[in-house]
Amino acid sequence: MSLPKIGNLAPAFSLLNQQGEKISLKDFKGKNNVVVYFYPKASTPGCTVQACGIRDSAAAFKKLNTVVLGVSPDPIKRLQNFISKQSLNFDLLSDEDHATANKYSAWGPKKFMGKEYDGILRSTFIIGKDGRLKGIMDKVKTKSHHDDVIDWIKANL
Repeated sequence: MSLPKIGNLAPAFSLLNQQGEKISLKDFKGKNNVVVYFYPKASTPGCTVQACGIRDSAAAFKKLNTVVLGVSPDPIKRLQNFISKQSLNFDLLSDEDHATANKYSAWGPKKFMGKEYDGILRSTFIIGKDGRLKGIMDKVKTKSHHDDVIDWIKANL
C-alpha cells in the first residue's frame, strides 16, 4: 500500500479514544490542524518518550492551533492506563483492527530481533484545517518527535 498523497484529503476515520468516546477526523475540519501519529504500543520505552515529549509541548501545539492524536492498536483499557500513568494531555485512539493504520500505510512488515511480523510503522501525518494532508514524517525519532513536528508546522502551515 502506498502513502496517502500530500494535497489530497486525509483518509477519514472515526476511532474510540481512551474514554470510549468517538473521535472523527472531520470533527476538526475548519477549526484545527491535526497531527495524527501512529505508534506501536502504549507504555513501551520509545512510545513513552514520544508521548511525554508531546505532553510537555502542549502549549506550543495549542499556540499553533494544532490537535495531536496518537493512534495504536492498543485496546481502550491500555490507553487509559498509559494516559493516567504518564499524565498525558491529548487523545489516544484505539485502532485494534489497524484499519486506520492501513489507510495511512502505517501498518506493514517489520523486523525485530531477526523476526519478521506485521505491525505499526511509526509515522506522523500533518493535516491542515482544510482536511488536506500537508506533510508526512515516516522517519520518526521518538526523542525529538515533538520538536520536529512543531518545527515543521511553523515552517509550513
